[in-house]
Amino acid sequence: MTTAQLDEFEKLLEESFTSKLSVADVVRGQIVKKENDGYLVDIGAKSEGFLPIREIPTSMVDELNIGDCKEFYILKEDEDEKSGMLLSLKRVACAQAWQILQNAKISGETVMAKVVSLVKGGVIVEVQDLRGFIPASQLRTGMPFDGLMNQEIEAKVLEADAKRNKLILSQRQALAEQREQLVDEVISNLAVDQIVEGEVVRIADFGAFIDINGVDGLLPISEISWQRIKHPSDVLTLGQKLEVKVLKIDEDLKRISLSLKRIGDNPWEEIEDKFKEGEVITGTVNKVTSFGAFINIFPGVEALLPVAEMKDSDVNPFDVYKNGEEIKVLIKKFTPQEHRIALSVKDINE
Repeated sequence: MTTAQLDEFEKLLEESFTSKLSVADVVRGQIVKKENDGYLVDIGAKSEGFLPIREIPTSMVDELNIGDCKEFYILKEDEDEKSGMLLSLKRVACAQAWQILQNAKISGETVMAKVVSLVKGGVIVEVQDLRGFIPASQLRTGMPFDGLMNQEIEAKVLEADAKRNKLILSQRQALAEQREQLVDEVISNLAVDQIVEGEVVRIADFGAFIDINGVDGLLPISEISWQRIKHPSDVLTLGQKLEVKVLKIDEDLKRISLSLKRIGDNPWEEIEDKFKEGEVITGTVNKVTSFGAFINIFPGVEALLPVAEMKDSDVNPFDVYKNGEEIKVLIKKFTPQEHRIALSVKDINE
């Protein structure tokens, strides 16, 4: 064989190894050697391909072994000239993950998502080594909070668009299905006046939702405390564990009404023999309004001091009283059975 023929043969041989492989192809290969910054992989080419550690999914880093056969994505010619091709397992895993999530969206199956970051308007989660977003409106709590960090939660896929790198999920939709399966069983094991343990999973202006064995019960703001509160968040926090009393069970609507304040004694019943009309007592200003001030005269019991019953009926209540201030008042009307007590300051001297 002449020198020219030998050169031509070597050229054809080299082309036979590389002509079928190009960037963006997915090829099957076998890991043949471990190096400090990656692995050498036999992909049937003239030289081994190189798989950098940065191109290995986190979940696979500790699982790779010499001799493993896998599919690899050809990124490009190796810039460091360590081998013929620069390979990636991440790209293959990413494509497979998008397909899994798209299938889950179509089938309605749920996926497990790990909360990795709290952001404005929701949480960032990790699913199949991909980053996704759960809007606050799709969280069970209705808002992100510190207790969600690093938690794995079940969610439904709302949108999985690989081209736009957009993954949107919903925890609430996943829980809605679970609730349908659990509610009958949970309700059948509950009874009115029963004390149960629950967890605060959502706080709203009108009350809070308490998880009772996987089913949410409503704790209205009026049943949180005997004292007047501005908002449930003044007393409760997301993730808080507490005992509540079952007030009502609606089996038709599958709803549970709860009470926190009725766990203890009713303070309105306790004061029936402690106070009487015409008595002068000391109270603490709890809230000042344009029409008067609410005075705490006993733990859990507020009485109203109207503007007309202040020292001067023309005064501005905000100029006279401050929250937390102790004042002497006269009990002008005492009807604890109706949860009403009227006070007076101007009648004390009279």
